[in-house]
Parts: sequence; C-alpha cells; structure tokens
Amino acid sequence: MKYLGSCHCQAVTFSVECPEEIEVEDCNCSICSKVGFLHLIVPKSKFTLLTGEDSLTTYSFNSKVAKHTFCKVCGCKPFYIPRSNPDGVDINLRCLDEKPKSVKVVAFDGQNWEANAEKLKHKSLDVQ
Repeated sequence: MKYLGSCHCQAVTFSVECPEEIEVEDCNCSICSKVGFLHLIVPKSKFTLLTGEDSLTTYSFNSKVAKHTFCKVCGCKPFYIPRSNPDGVDINLRCLDEKPKSVKVVAFDGQNWEANAEKLKHKSLDVQ
C-alpha cells in the first residue's frame, strides 16, 4: 500500500510504501522520547519525497550517522535517516495522513542503543 504523509504545515510531503499490517517502534532514547516519534523504518526505495526538500533542515549529534530532518517552517520531524538503518528511511507514523490497517507498537530500548540496534537491521532491507 502507498501512504501519504507530511509535516504539520504541509510544506514537506512524501509517500511511503508499506504493508497494511506493520510493526513500529516506540523508542525511549533522548531524542525520540522528547519528540514522540513512532518508527516505521523502510528501504529508501519505498520512500518518495514529494515536496519541500528546500524546507528541510538536518540535525546530527553524537556519532553524526543519523540525519534528523525537520521542517524549517513548522519544526515537525516527519522522517529521518536513522543510525540503525542508514540505508533506509525512518517515517514518523504520526505524520501519515492515513494509517495502515493494523499497527503493532513495540517498545524499543534506545537508552541502551548499542545493545539493541541489531534488532532493527532487517527493517531497511529491500525485499520484493
């Protein structure tokens, strides 16, 4: 299924392909717990930025591998390139206009990221 999403002001819009039944992570790390991000990690081939590339700004910290993208206009973080899956895109489920039919939210212990990151590696594999 293809889903549309955006930042709050809709300066940034995108589409993502994913199944109707998905599992997303609710991470307790320092940044995710503050912004309320629900992680839907997909291969880059399943993500299309439709509008607003010029409205995005990027924030990186610590290892600088993750590229946290925010809308310069409204400050919303609809997606980013995650450290766990730099070959994929991590969509904030909350920024999709319509949600998949079945969503299972699982806790992810990002406070102990090094010990748990391997659990996410498979999510950005481009399996047809």
